[in-house]
Order: sequence, then C-alpha cells, then structure tokens
Amino acid sequence: MDDIKDKALRGGLTRILAQLTIFFLRFGSLMVLARLLTVSDFGLVAMVAALTGIINLLRDFGLSTAMVQRQNVTPALISALFWVNMAVGGACVLLIIAVSPLVASFYHEPRLQAITIALALGFLFSTAGVQHVAILERQMRFTRLAMIDMCSVVIGSATAILVALANGGYWSLVSMTVVIPLAFTAFAWASTGWIPGQPRREAGVLSLLHFGATTTLNGIVVYVAYNLDKVLLGRFWGAEALGIYGRGYQLANIPIENLNSAVGAVAFSALSRMQDDPPRFRSYFLRGYSLLLSITIPIALTFALLANDVVVVVLGEKWREVGPILRLLAPTVIVFALINPFGWFMFALGLVRRSLLIALLLSPLVICGYLLGLPYGPVGVAAGFSIVMTLWVVPHIILCVRGTMVSPMDVFRAAGKPMLSGLAAAAVVWPLQSLHMGLLPVVSLGLWGGLLVLIHFGTLIFLLGERKFYEKLARGLLGSFTAHRAA
Repeated sequence: MDDIKDKALRGGLTRILAQLTIFFLRFGSLMVLARLLTVSDFGLVAMVAALTGIINLLRDFGLSTAMVQRQNVTPALISALFWVNMAVGGACVLLIIAVSPLVASFYHEPRLQAITIALALGFLFSTAGVQHVAILERQMRFTRLAMIDMCSVVIGSATAILVALANGGYWSLVSMTVVIPLAFTAFAWASTGWIPGQPRREAGVLSLLHFGATTTLNGIVVYVAYNLDKVLLGRFWGAEALGIYGRGYQLANIPIENLNSAVGAVAFSALSRMQDDPPRFRSYFLRGYSLLLSITIPIALTFALLANDVVVVVLGEKWREVGPILRLLAPTVIVFALINPFGWFMFALGLVRRSLLIALLLSPLVICGYLLGLPYGPVGVAAGFSIVMTLWVVPHIILCVRGTMVSPMDVFRAAGKPMLSGLAAAAVVWPLQSLHMGLLPVVSLGLWGGLLVLIHFGTLIFLLGERKFYEKLARGLLGSFTAHRAA
C-alpha cells in the first residue's frame, strides 16, 4: 500500500505539472489561433464537435475504465478488449460518415459535411490507443502518460498554427483535432511495447462489457446534458453566436479538463487499489478532494472578477463579447471541482449504476436551464447553465456518498477551508480591481490575479491551519522522488 502511495504522489505531482504545462500550451495555441481565425471558423467546428462528440464516447465503450478498476487481468483479456474497442470504433466512423449529410442539413451549412468526415479519423486513431493507455494507467506510469500528453498537444497545436498561417481557416482546428489523438496513440503504442494478439473469445469479457456499457451510457447522458447548449445555439443563433459562447465555454472548461485529467487518472487508479480498505480510501479521497478544490477556486475567482482582462489577453480585442459569458460560467468551474471527483469515487467503488441514475436526474435539469435561457442568446444560456449547476451541488454530493464510508459532513468539512480562503481573497481583490486604475489588461490580470492567489493560499496555509498538510505533502513528494531516483 505504501508503494501505491509513492506512485500516487509521484504520478500526481507529475500529472499536475504536465497539465499545468498543457494548460499554458492550450492557452498559448488559443491565443494564436484566435488572432488568425474568425469567429465563424470556431463556430463551424463547434457545431460538428457538439453533435459528433457523443460518438467519441463509444470508441472506448468504458472498457479502459473497467480494466483499470478490475483487480486482475490477463494479456489475452486485454487483447480481446482491444478488438472490441476497434470494432466499436470502426462502426462509429462509418456512422459518422453516414450522418455527415444530415449534420450539414441540420445546420443549413454544406461545409459541415466535409468537416464531419475529417473528424471521424480522430475517433479511429483514439480507439487504437485505448487499451495501451489503460495498461499504462494500471501500471501507474503517470510520468510517461504525462509526457505523451504534452508531446501530443505540442504536435497538434503546431500543426493547427501552421495550417492557419497557410490560410487554412477552420481546417486548422480540424487538423488539431485529428493530429492530437494520432500522436497520442503512436506514443502510447511505443511506450507499452504491447501488440494485441489475434481476436478470440475470452472469459471475463462479458462482465467488463457490462461495466463498460453502464459507464458509457453514463458518459453519453452527461455529454448530452453538457453539450446540448452548443447544438441549440448553433441551430437557432448561428455560427457567430456559437463562436462567442464556445470561446467562453472553452476558457472556463480548460482548467476543469486539465485538473480533472491531472488528478483523475491517478486518483481513480489509486482508489481502485484501496476499495477493500475503507479507512484509507476515505482519508485519501477527502485529502485529494480538498487539494483539488484549493487549486480550482482561485482560477474560478479570476474568471469571475477579471473576465474581461482574461478574454483580451488570451483571445484579443475582437473577442470582448466573450467576457460576460466567461463571468457567468465562472461558478461552474467551482461546481465541477466539487462534483467531478465523485465520478472517480463511485467508479472506484464499482457504483456505476448509481452514477448513471444521478446523471439521469441531472440531465433534464441542465437542459431546462438551457431552454429557459435560449431566447436571450449566449448570455441567457450561460446564465441558465450556471444557475442550475450551482443549485445541484448539494443534492449531488448527498446522492453520491449515500451508504458509503464518506458522509456529506466529511465532504463539506473538506471543502470548507478552501471555500473560506477563496472568499477572503475575493473580499480583498474585488473592491481593489473595481477602482478602474486604467491598467493594461495584461498588467491588471497579473497584478490582481497574482494577489488573489497569494491571499487564497496564504489564508489557507497560515490562518486556516493547513500548513502541516502542505508541509507533509511536500515532504512526501520529495521523499517519494528521492526514493524513486535511488531505486
């Protein structure tokens, strides 16, 4: 169990550092592409991504999650899962090609047919690497996965920028969507050295398929709930409106995705190994939960208080309309930090049916929020989404932990200190930044954003008694790396 702790610490730190790097890479590429492309270019690709992204969930069919969660697997079983993934992925590609004329017809935009077909290649490339990534996760080789992730983003972003410089327009965004999974899969194959055997029936596949099917259905329900906003805006308000909303959503979503990716894979793998040790499971989960929330809160507050500065610095002056969207979506950054960890929590405990039922409860509420805001355009949809998600937090937590070793009060205590330190930071920075000192956006963002981070973590560590935890965490990470190098 100590080995799991060491691997989790090393993997967690590496993943966080890697995702921080990817965060800046993605923001950097977005800054460049936002200045090279038009609002409509982003809107066109967003239209297709919103409709076809649901197919992307089927390429995995939940089998990578099932394999990581399972205690024992054999090479023959992994090979069987690989061929199941390839069969499902191939069927998805054919389905995407078949529906491409319907996508173009739905939006009354002929260019979308070619875009849809091109994006299908990305799904096929991703499918071929699903089990290789699962192997690396089971082995807790998170440093290697982090390097693969970074290199793939660099290659994909560079490709997109080169295509944009060659006046490729929206094809630069398409190329990035295809090249990143291609590079990722190629690196994953090279890293594992594993080559699948011949397709054949294998015992245990059916039970994993049941787990995977439930996980996939859960993902589809959640995906529809979180992406129908883009479909509705694209259909009823057009590419320009969707381009504006989509950039605000992307800015708010990048930190969520990166942090979830950084911590999620490590936490799920580690917690899956502790499912038979409830006290340790509870302790690790709550500490990780509090740490993730501590990192997320200052990002969300920066978006809420300095939305216009963030937009101008990252996207440029022509995107100022994104500011109100980002400010309205800022609460969802905290909301997802509060509820996303319960996905790892329930999957690690095998509670996939409960996760699905919760998703089925949430989805209609989110869709109602979109529909109520739709008559008011992107601003209305953003407001509806943010309000519904904020109201949902407490019921979500109660439903997730019911009957487990973690109680709602455990969760609220773990979240309490990060929330208080965030409020303290906002209480200081908000009146200061509202004085309108005439600072350049980049100076304002650096000054007030930096002050907010300092006050948040200063309050958390020195006033709310978290100093020992962070010192212990630092010692554990340092000791873990020292032992790793000595070995």
